[in-house]
Amino acid sequence: MARQVLLFVSVLSVSSVLGQVSYTIPEEMHKGSLVGNIGNDLGLQIKRLAAGKARIFTRDSDGYIELNRERGVLLVKERIDREALCRQTTPCALHFQIILENPMEFYTVTVQITDINDNAPTFEKTEMKFKISESAVIGAKFVLERAVDLDVGINDLKSYQLKPTDNFALKVHNNADGNKHVEMVLQKPLDREKQEQISLVLTAVDGGEPQMSGTMLIAITVLDVNDNAPVFTQQTYKATVTENSPKGTVVATVTASDADQGSNSKITYSITNTLDDVRKVFDVNEENGEVTLIGNIDFEQSRNYQINVLASDEGGLTDSCKLIVDLQDMNDNKPEITIMSKSNVISEDAELNTVVTMISIEDLDSGENGNVECFINENIPFILKSSTNNFYSLVTDSELDRERASEYNITVTCSDEGVPSLSSSVTLTLQISDVNDNEPVFERSSYEAYIVENNTPGVSIFTVRATDADWNQNARVSYILEDSSVNGVPVSSYVSISADSGVIHAVRSFDYEQIKDFHFRVKAQDGGSPPLSSNVTVKIMIQDQNDNPPQVLYPVQTGGSVVAEMVPRSADVGYLVTKVVAVDVDSGQNAWLSYKLQKATDRALFEVGSQNGEIRTIRQVSDKDAVKQRLSVIVEDNGQPSRSATVIVNVAVADSFPEVLSEFSDFPHDKEYNDNLTFYLVLALAVVSFLFITCLVVIISVKIYRWRQSRILYHSNLPVIPYYPPRYSDTLGTTGTLQHVYNYEVCRTTDSRKSDCKFGRAGSQNVLIMDPSCSGTMQRMQSEKSILDEPDSPLEVRLL
Repeated sequence: MARQVLLFVSVLSVSSVLGQVSYTIPEEMHKGSLVGNIGNDLGLQIKRLAAGKARIFTRDSDGYIELNRERGVLLVKERIDREALCRQTTPCALHFQIILENPMEFYTVTVQITDINDNAPTFEKTEMKFKISESAVIGAKFVLERAVDLDVGINDLKSYQLKPTDNFALKVHNNADGNKHVEMVLQKPLDREKQEQISLVLTAVDGGEPQMSGTMLIAITVLDVNDNAPVFTQQTYKATVTENSPKGTVVATVTASDADQGSNSKITYSITNTLDDVRKVFDVNEENGEVTLIGNIDFEQSRNYQINVLASDEGGLTDSCKLIVDLQDMNDNKPEITIMSKSNVISEDAELNTVVTMISIEDLDSGENGNVECFINENIPFILKSSTNNFYSLVTDSELDRERASEYNITVTCSDEGVPSLSSSVTLTLQISDVNDNEPVFERSSYEAYIVENNTPGVSIFTVRATDADWNQNARVSYILEDSSVNGVPVSSYVSISADSGVIHAVRSFDYEQIKDFHFRVKAQDGGSPPLSSNVTVKIMIQDQNDNPPQVLYPVQTGGSVVAEMVPRSADVGYLVTKVVAVDVDSGQNAWLSYKLQKATDRALFEVGSQNGEIRTIRQVSDKDAVKQRLSVIVEDNGQPSRSATVIVNVAVADSFPEVLSEFSDFPHDKEYNDNLTFYLVLALAVVSFLFITCLVVIISVKIYRWRQSRILYHSNLPVIPYYPPRYSDTLGTTGTLQHVYNYEVCRTTDSRKSDCKFGRAGSQNVLIMDPSCSGTMQRMQSEKSILDEPDSPLEVRLL
């Protein structure tokens, strides 16, 4: 059977609607028959149909056409009966859409169903009876029932034939609506006495190929004279009724009159329609011609009805009229919303005008009652665009941000323009999928943390924390220590950071005296692709701990010589003997120093200033006081627990050197020196016996040499011993610091290699230095002129 294909392609206003294609096929095609190659006709490849999950969308519940995605063709799914599908409507067509996804597209397809001559003309009745008076005049008309042919076009009813034609002829009138009005006209007088019963056959023939026909028997009974037929007051009646009117509603009343008298004037009304189920919807009162509703009327199914009413008298004479009933539409149908295709998830970086959902709208009402407007809720980044008539696309209107809204409940509401307006709505739930568009953000712009020195390596110092507004993997934050250095050492040698928790640990034990603070940068990086990051500066402050004892700067404790402070016996109360100077490398209260006298030869003679370390006499020096005074001064800091240092101060109470010499000639150094000498002697004797005599000679020679040199005084290179100026004072209460200028003087011998005598000058203080190897006495004079004026004076020396 021939198949016609008609293809139309049109460019529409919205990109999601790409074209339209139309096919024409005959009815009654077998299941699986080819309708058309939709892939070629729309220019779509088969793999696009498969990847886009191509499918057919139709508002009708019955699917007559199916799509074969593997071949890209449309096939007949069910046998199509044009008469059952469209009845008398022409043209008869199926309308549906081809939906594709990724991206969303749809195409409109129209399949027009052409008629074939598969229905013969039929009469509702197999026999029609007439009672006709023998006095009926030539030309009298008798209305015959029309035949019905469900086919259309050339296959529809074409002509009628009446046989035999001895007394009657057939007359067919073409109405304006396309139907045929069939009448039987008397062309020869009847004679009841000759023929009381007449049988005729009415044949209806269509124009199809092959030609088909249907017949009806006409039985005529010849009656006695009834020479007046009923006559309607109007040939056409019109009435209007509102759809959904209740049963029993009177639509109109038709009226006919008969000039005869008696039983021949009694008129009976009847409906002669055989199409459109008129008899199931309307009924006429046989006696008064009142037409009433007996069924439901729906404007959406039929907008008007034509009722053929027949008036018959007892003599068999008839007349006919038409009653045209127009239905008035009521707004009784809500708009129907159908989801054609939708996405449940959309990425937050989707481009503008991305199609999310396609919907179809249909309102069965007409006019303003069928005009539909759709809208969505406000303040959302979506808009509803009308693509074609009654088709809408929900598209993105602005940028999406999952961090502001991760889900949208979009309500699509469609309202008609009827009064009152009817509306329908559907709610779409749309999830916004996350993309990595937010970098981690630290809780603070910078961090400061404190740790006490001498900490245990690995101890937790501080925790930095950053948050990421993204979701799942994109919000997983890792912490990284950025490369930098502290005093030329990589910062990773000082601290480490936990990648997951941001806890900063100390790698080493810190020393406040070496480093007081340092800073570095921590980077927070998320797990997105590509990853985003931010950084923050962290400053670690080392807190001091009392881990350093005070250090005594003066008097200097030397292993080879003894420093003694001389106090004249004429010294008064409060006489400044010396000052103990100490410092503490700690800071704060850990460096606050205090001094006290721990031990003394005579505790009633001296005292130590607790804040400044000054040693003063607390009574008048007397002749009974021992020459050799040994003071033990302890210096304590203010830390918890406190740390201390002890210094030994030797004081000589004498007015001249000779009485001092005997007291300070026996020092521990002599014993240590002799022990060392014995060790070397024993070692020498063990190595070689003859070296004993040699070493003994050398030692005696050295002793003699040193004794001789002590009698001669020359300027020599000596160790420097600091002293305080005469006007020294502890300013601002500062303890343990040296904020003063020191003056030094040195004396040399002519041969520094042979001299062990050391001395210097310290203001107006009397200081005695005694080297155990020296056998002489050196005394400092009050005036510097003594040596200058007497250059040959043998043993006067100024000492520190």
